Amino acid sequence: MTRRGLVLCALGTGVVLAVAAGLAARVPEDIGGMTRDRAELYIAAAAAAGALYAAAAWQVLRGPAGHGGLAAVLGLALAMRALTLLSPPLQSTDIYRYVWDGRVQAAGINPYAHLPSAPELRALRDEGTGAEAIYPNINRADFAPTIYPPAAQAIFAAVGLVWPTIWGMKAAMLLFDLLGIGGALLLLRAAALPLERVLILAWNPLVVWEFAGAGHIDAAALGLSGLALVAAARRYPAAAGLALAGAVLCKLLPAALAPALWRRWDWRLPAAVGAAMVLSYGAYALGGWGAGWRVLGYLPGYASEEGLGEGEGFFLLRALALLGPVPRWAGMAYAALAGAGLLALAAWVALRAPLPDAMPARTRVICRDAVLLTGATMAVLSPHYPWYFTALVLPCVVWPNPAALWLTLAAPVLYLDHGLGMVAAPALVFLPAAALLAVPLFQRRSHPALPA
Repeated sequence: MTRRGLVLCALGTGVVLAVAAGLAARVPEDIGGMTRDRAELYIAAAAAAGALYAAAAWQVLRGPAGHGGLAAVLGLALAMRALTLLSPPLQSTDIYRYVWDGRVQAAGINPYAHLPSAPELRALRDEGTGAEAIYPNINRADFAPTIYPPAAQAIFAAVGLVWPTIWGMKAAMLLFDLLGIGGALLLLRAAALPLERVLILAWNPLVVWEFAGAGHIDAAALGLSGLALVAAARRYPAAAGLALAGAVLCKLLPAALAPALWRRWDWRLPAAVGAAMVLSYGAYALGGWGAGWRVLGYLPGYASEEGLGEGEGFFLLRALALLGPVPRWAGMAYAALAGAGLLALAAWVALRAPLPDAMPARTRVICRDAVLLTGATMAVLSPHYPWYFTALVLPCVVWPNPAALWLTLAAPVLYLDHGLGMVAAPALVFLPAAALLAVPLFQRRSHPALPA
């Protein structure tokens, strides 16, 4: 192993220790949340892990690590995940809804049909406290139907039949996390780049904490998105469409990737996406146990809760609200303009020049566009929840954008997103990212000959 490889091993060991320190900030009674003091300790550990990760990413972008470098990268990545896999969820209780939806389906009941608190599901409820209790830890149990789309529900159902606990769900999300790492390796090979660069995904602290740690369904979305990117790079549009549909049917955010994968006049990708969407939603909406229009679940309510329809949830308008009330029409206008801007960007990416014929250049262009589209979506939506930003990481192994990676490293401060922190915490995330857009350092060093 080269000197750079030894430095990488030292930095990776530091990331493992920082991840352990972040886990140590919790106490056994913390289920899906921590006190302010403990949250600050966790964020401090996240900052330390992020700094070490950034140094390791810089090292791996400068050149190969030598013999055994890839094995060391993957071995340390597994060590990070082993630590978090064995710990209860830190800052979110979403996983309990996943397990509950799996339990409901194992009982032969449509998860969209009833609230968890509905009398029809009384026999499925457990009692008690602690990490093992499912129903008592479900958030919004008495007013919000499940929000998760059909592919996510299929995963929950499989876990509900095999291992219906938070540990079973965390293990399932770890498998999708590893699928994402496998997809990243295939993308690197297709792009003719060093495989050690998988470190950019495998060592990302946010990915480690939110997938193996919190068990978020975003892991499945990322793993399937990786397959979609690989299929598009290898020119299998129907397969890319099916994989993309699976990702979107786990979490809606991967829809931002569609323009990066599709080029004009190709009908196979949109046909595959459309067919998969119709069949998946139809399976839960129609038939003997169909939920009808309720198959949309809490999605409309969630959009209203986050203030997206009237612009109240966007960071820019929250900041302006400090100066005085923002008229409702201004929020709605901002939401409309932001949506129009995203659509214009999507059209520009999809309809411009054809992709390069050479696979390395084609793979790099696809990943570059994926980072651009996903980053723009994050900037517009300004999510309140850190795990949303994991969608940025995978294409960054090929096209490492500093602004996108900053968003993933700074995202844990959003756990302080309340009170004045509703502006201050997002400002720490988004404003430096905006500044980094003017510093394309990684691209210049890594891709000097990439076609426009």
